[in-house]
Amino acid sequence: MLQCDHQTITDDYTLFNGDCVEVLSGLPDESIDFGIHSPPFSNLYIYSDSERDMGNCSSDAEFIEHYSFLIRELFRTTVTGRLCAVHCKDLPMYANRDGTAGLIDFPGMIIAAFERHGWAFHSRVTIWKCPVTERERTNNNGLLHKTVLRDRSQIRQGMADYLLVFRKPPAGTLMSPKPILFDGPHETEGGFHFYIGSCDPRDGVEHPSKYARKPKDSMATSVRIWQRYAEPVWWDIDQTNVLNYKPARAAEDERHICPLQLDVIERAVQLWSEPGDVVCSPFAGIGSEGVGALKLERKFLGVELKPEYYEWAIRNLNAQADMNRQKRLF
Repeated sequence: MLQCDHQTITDDYTLFNGDCVEVLSGLPDESIDFGIHSPPFSNLYIYSDSERDMGNCSSDAEFIEHYSFLIRELFRTTVTGRLCAVHCKDLPMYANRDGTAGLIDFPGMIIAAFERHGWAFHSRVTIWKCPVTERERTNNNGLLHKTVLRDRSQIRQGMADYLLVFRKPPAGTLMSPKPILFDGPHETEGGFHFYIGSCDPRDGVEHPSKYARKPKDSMATSVRIWQRYAEPVWWDIDQTNVLNYKPARAAEDERHICPLQLDVIERAVQLWSEPGDVVCSPFAGIGSEGVGALKLERKFLGVELKPEYYEWAIRNLNAQADMNRQKRLF
């Protein structure tokens, strides 16, 4: 029995307004083909005053304890051999709160939690972010040039984002009983047929590293695209390519929401699912993961706790579904 406050069901998506653990506990086993989400970053941001909000926690350990209930449900409901991608980053320590400045290995905590509940740590992508933008936004002492001149023991690098990918391991084999083969609805052969990102390798865009192996002119499209996707650092993600979240903010919001970049979502969906698959986000927010899934002809299943975000997610999902229908007409 699904537990939620409200739900919206269409041919393209199903969206629940409620607690993600309660909703997923009512879903059938092996019903999700790919999961992608950005969880609350422990207690770094505050989204609501609800007791069901995982961001309302007193410590990182308490957050992981609560998050683990969701990890178990994601494992149960994910198709064997399929994957779940988690967007995260290191968390800052503050001298006035933690006694010193530094970083908390939040990705490592997530990896350990997923592994405890049966998932295999499959891969990690580092998403390049500009340190100057971070300095302008946070004015962090470790990124200021005046700190270089005063005491270089305090300086640090900018903080990247990470996409941690976990797999529900098949028993006795590496093959999934539901293999992923196609990236478009009308393709007759496997592989990649289009590139997601700002630096398509087929356009002859220079790689930022002079040591990168250059693709050969004779290489097939899919090979060129895969060489770029396979890199451990995705350096061409447009940090501004996000859904507009400002209209969804409520007056009592204490801080802000952080919509995941659509480039990251769409690339992950293209890599680890195929058309018609069910893509799930238990922290749907204003619908970013759903928009990316629908754009690539997948079905979306999302859960969002906050009513304001839920309502805006419906608008964004309906808008993308309408665009898809118009595209099919032509």
